[in-house]
Amino acid sequence: MQRALRSWFLKNRRPLPWRQLNTVYATVVSEFMCQQTQIDTVIPYFERWMKRFPHFESLVSAPESEVLKYWEGLGYYRRARNLQRIAKILVEDGNEPQTAEDWKDLPGIGEYTAAAIASIRFDQAVAVVDGNVVRVCSRLHALEKPFKNASDAAKAVQPIATALLYLKHPGEHNEAMMELGATVCRKSKPLCNLCPLKPFCRGSELTGLEEIPTWTRLKTKRVELSRAWIERDGQLLLQRISDPASSLQGLYELPLAETLKSATLLQTDHFAEEKRAIGNRRITEKLYYYELKHLWNAPDGFIWADRIRLETITLSGPHRKWVQKHWR
Repeated sequence: MQRALRSWFLKNRRPLPWRQLNTVYATVVSEFMCQQTQIDTVIPYFERWMKRFPHFESLVSAPESEVLKYWEGLGYYRRARNLQRIAKILVEDGNEPQTAEDWKDLPGIGEYTAAAIASIRFDQAVAVVDGNVVRVCSRLHALEKPFKNASDAAKAVQPIATALLYLKHPGEHNEAMMELGATVCRKSKPLCNLCPLKPFCRGSELTGLEEIPTWTRLKTKRVELSRAWIERDGQLLLQRISDPASSLQGLYELPLAETLKSATLLQTDHFAEEKRAIGNRRITEKLYYYELKHLWNAPDGFIWADRIRLETITLSGPHRKWVQKHWR
């Protein structure tokens, strides 16, 4: 099975930009970017990032606001902050960790990321378990018991992934498992007839293969927010997120209506309604026209942004789309 998987991978692996660069830094950046993000989405962000921050040293010297700007659109901005913190630690120390255990000591690096870096770059024999590997292992063993969450799934699958690990080529094996899950053993419409592991797969004999792995459904939480739309002389009022517990800290959004004490509602009905989902939360954000009583000075924590300035600051992804959509 290990030989079949490796042979398939060497013939079919995608020419991803971080594989072409073949450096520790490129691997670290790509692993952070690919967390909870589709690879096709990541590629242009990665290429733009590497042009501006080609190594750890360039990331250390950059202002955080610029780092966040280059991350804008990928979401989960704590990843960008942790990348910069890691760069500062490694540049100051002068050495790169080589084991998964040492990588886990760095900010934002857990079991999966540490194993990926240590195996791919330093050939350490540790198995990687991400969403793709969970799916491949679950189907290989026809695991039909539902998982509570990603952490529960990783814990259950880790012994299987470790047992399957090709000790002669751990880095290539881990990449192959992830590649197989992303391109062949897909969540829906898996390409079983193209799979090198089909002769070893118990799940391929099941009619409900697409339902593996199965998950315990979380109760949907519905959230409704009111946002204020305030324009002045070709400028739009934006609010800086100050909550240190939020991964969006330092980014800008349309103001929450409840935070504007010196504003007047112009129309009782909202002029737009936007929806988004984060995990099991379904968020509805209603946009209302407001005006400030004291028009010239923006309140603390707010800025006036014209269209030029809008391109230089970092907005949360959904809010940038909404501003572009509604600001005529």
